[in-house]
Amino acid sequence: MSLYFFRISQGRYSGAADQPYEFANRESAWNELTAVCSDLIGGISRTLQQEAEWQMELLDEAKQPVFRIRLVSESVG
Repeated sequence: MSLYFFRISQGRYSGAADQPYEFANRESAWNELTAVCSDLIGGISRTLQQEAEWQMELLDEAKQPVFRIRLVSESVG
């Protein structure tokens, strides 16, 4: 079992969880990250400003990114 931390970033704000989560393997960690993001993304997308970015990362025990999911709003054209 490995320990992981969640970190959310939006604009200049970034915060990582103080409490680690334990997952059996990387696949389990990825599944949890996607489940948590799916719970949050609806509310985030309703308040996301133009030209903004929101992201959630799963960090390893050394607090280095393992996985990242990003939501980006861009003007095109």
